[in-house]
Amino acid sequence: MGAAYFYHLTRRPLEETLTMLLGKSLQAGWRVAVRGVDEGRLAWLDERLWTGESDAFLPHGVAGGAHDADQPVLLTTGAAGNGATCVMSIDGARVSAEEVAALDRVCVLFDGDDPEALDVARAQWKALKDAGAAAQYWSEESGKWEKKAETPAA
Repeated sequence: MGAAYFYHLTRRPLEETLTMLLGKSLQAGWRVAVRGVDEGRLAWLDERLWTGESDAFLPHGVAGGAHDADQPVLLTTGAAGNGATCVMSIDGARVSAEEVAALDRVCVLFDGDDPEALDVARAQWKALKDAGAAAQYWSEESGKWEKKAETPAA
């Protein structure tokens, strides 16, 4: 049974935190689906992942290609087509309690400077917790990632 980890971004941009989490996930042997809500945003993120530091290269693809099932990291607006054991939700993409239970990990990344993103994260937290899913809230407010006891941006 997995858990949902909520990452409250306040110091680093999404692409930096996502790159770090993707690297750790691949090191753990997980296949990852990065689920967003906008194909244009995923195309932007795809470009960032390809042009990042060469020593931090993350093999990935965008859903809809001929080799989706082979991708260790798949950027998608829908279901994981790569046998993912971890889903990373960005920009308010929904995840269900059933997914949390079935996967090794679900990561929900949200912009702490965006009131709408905070509201969406709080609603997701409540829905998952009410459904009995395990969830943790992580904040980088102190300058390093720390597990917090309260709900996102309480």
